[in-house]
Amino acid sequence: MTMIGDFIFYIVAVVLLLIILANAIKILREYQRAVVFTLGRFTGVKGPGLILLVPYVQQMVRVDLRTRVLDVPSQDVISHDNVSVRVSAVIYFRVIDPEKSVIQVEDFMAATSQLAQTTLRSVLGKHDLDEMLAERDRLNEDIQRMLDAQTDAWGIKVANVEIKHVDINESMIRAIARQAEAERERRAKIINAEGEQQAAAKLVEAAEVLARQPLSMQLRYLSTLNVIAGENSSTIIFPFPMELIHLLDGKADKPTE
Repeated sequence: MTMIGDFIFYIVAVVLLLIILANAIKILREYQRAVVFTLGRFTGVKGPGLILLVPYVQQMVRVDLRTRVLDVPSQDVISHDNVSVRVSAVIYFRVIDPEKSVIQVEDFMAATSQLAQTTLRSVLGKHDLDEMLAERDRLNEDIQRMLDAQTDAWGIKVANVEIKHVDINESMIRAIARQAEAERERRAKIINAEGEQQAAAKLVEAAEVLARQPLSMQLRYLSTLNVIAGENSSTIIFPFPMELIHLLDGKADKPTE
């Protein structure tokens, strides 16, 4: 009976030892950290690899340090020029201080999500619709900077913010199309007017050159006739040089011998 009792005692002791070791030995992966509490008080951050804890005296909270992707739901935003739009975004962030992420905030995922939604509405509400559509990079940087400043107390680093969609109702889309069409017509008229202005300036320069050399006008006539002569259906009107008239008048007035 004594041997059986000793055997049972050893079996129980081994089982208890295994249970204690199972609770004491923890293995953390490379991207994990353990926030350790001893009798409820924070005593440090451990990991990665093998760590030992005193069972029932020490507890740990695992924290993942990998970058997380948070999809911000569509938010109704009133732009600075009083246009209603729905905006959705995505946020990339990670934990850089495991102690703060566990002690300073109850659920950093939920807290970051709610903060991202309010910040998205706050930042975009200060800008016009045209800026939302054309200057997304600058808006992304503004949102990222504001989020990063506020989540720093939670040990969170916001790495990037990207606005995915800016949804506009149909009536506003038609108004934007009409505005774009009017803008294109305005630019076309300006380009046409600038072309006329440049052409007029060149004609003035050409007239000044021709005025300095009267005979160059005759050369210009001949060049024009050469171009017209290539068309068989054209009627050519040859301009008679005024110099020939003066020459003939001079000969007619001269007395004959």
